[in-house]
Amino acid sequence: MRVLGVDPGLTRCGVGVVEGVAGRPLAMLGVGVVRTPADADLSHRLFALEQGMERWLDEHRPEYVAVERVFSQHNVRTVMGTAQASAVAMLCAARRGIPVALHTPSEVKAAVTGSGRADKAQVGAMVTRLLRLAAPPKPADAADALALAICHIWRAPAQNRLQQAVAAHAAGHPTTTTTTTTTTTTTKGRTA
Repeated sequence: MRVLGVDPGLTRCGVGVVEGVAGRPLAMLGVGVVRTPADADLSHRLFALEQGMERWLDEHRPEYVAVERVFSQHNVRTVMGTAQASAVAMLCAARRGIPVALHTPSEVKAAVTGSGRADKAQVGAMVTRLLRLAAPPKPADAADALALAICHIWRAPAQNRLQQAVAAHAAGHPTTTTTTTTTTTTTKGRTA
């Protein structure tokens, strides 16, 4: 499975591509940051972000895109920028038919470090260790993008099974089939 992780932001949008399957060593295929100038018009920043996302999608051809779910913050301006960057990443993926998964920051931290309250340094250290890198990716947005990709690789199999079970239940089909065996015995010419 090849996943493009996206840590959305208008000024620095972290991107990282990881390939592998749960339970096996993972490989980093690319990591970086798509940057936009803070003093540029919002429409131009979103356009630049879209162009950067398209380059990453063209170069790495991921099967999935994992984006950090926008969570409530006290700073509305920061939330808006993050949400807009997130929407651009999802739009670029959807345009190509690539499935998008959203993961909360605490989900990602828990998946990568074992604690949903880990700090950025702990996430960076674990990403470095899991991907067998010489040093933590810089800036932290890049390390966070790799952590998102790792989280999705590790969680996707369980999430897919859960989604299939929910879909089967909604359709009225059990997810497992049971076989009943009928035993017929014959006693003195009569079938019981």
